[in-house]
Amino acid sequence: LGVLDLVEKADALRAKLRANATFFRAEMTRAGFELLPGEHPIVPVMFRGEDGARTATRIAEAMLADGVYVIAFSFPVVPRGAARIRVQLSAAHSEADVRRCVESFVTARAQVTG
Repeated sequence: LGVLDLVEKADALRAKLRANATFFRAEMTRAGFELLPGEHPIVPVMFRGEDGARTATRIAEAMLADGVYVIAFSFPVVPRGAARIRVQLSAAHSEADVRRCVESFVTARAQVTG
């Protein structure tokens, strides 16, 4: 019976997850970040160029110090010149959580890139 309860609630959770991903993508785009296109709740925030890997790593470190956990990836895990920070959204995140993540990206970018 517990499984049937979960299945009934799954549509609401999927809708919340979709809304979080859509909101995050819109706010990050508005803030001037490059995202790989899509609707998936795992969102790659791109940092291109020869300093992209260093920038992504430093931003991820600054965000962790700010209490926001994200993961930076660079070569050889991803193609050279296409570093990224992977953000994993969840249905458990509130709109305030998503806003806080975007604000942390903006603040960390300003700290790292001047």
